[in-house]
Amino acid sequence: MTQAWQFWALLSAVFAALTAIFAKIGVADVTSDFATLIRTAVILVVVVSIVAVTGQWQRPTEISGRTWLFLGLSGLATGASWLAYSRALKLCDAARVAPVDKLSIIFVAVFGVLFLGEKLNLMNWLGVCLIAAGALLLAVF
Repeated sequence: MTQAWQFWALLSAVFAALTAIFAKIGVADVTSDFATLIRTAVILVVVVSIVAVTGQWQRPTEISGRTWLFLGLSGLATGASWLAYSRALKLCDAARVAPVDKLSIIFVAVFGVLFLGEKLNLMNWLGVCLIAAGALLLAVF
């Protein structure tokens, strides 16, 4: 089961939900940017520990420039997303912020088609539209 992508995707969703709940509680007494700094520091310690314990360390000089570029851009996008998410949680309920954040699914589908050449069929696009509608219903009404 742990070799299936569906297992890891579902686990990701559960942790994302917990992230919203814990972060909403956590930003109550600090600024949203400082809350993001604390969360990032915890993530850094955990991931460094995992890489060290599992022997996954790689020499930075063995990593291609293209990989550095795109992982760096991904890191910047992640940081911007986390900062915006924390700010939104500071201003609104987690149950309204999280669905809007999940509109990223629509952006991933569109960007995947435009930039990665991925193919989505009619049923896939219907699912994307239903996700968008559901997220908007949760966030607006």
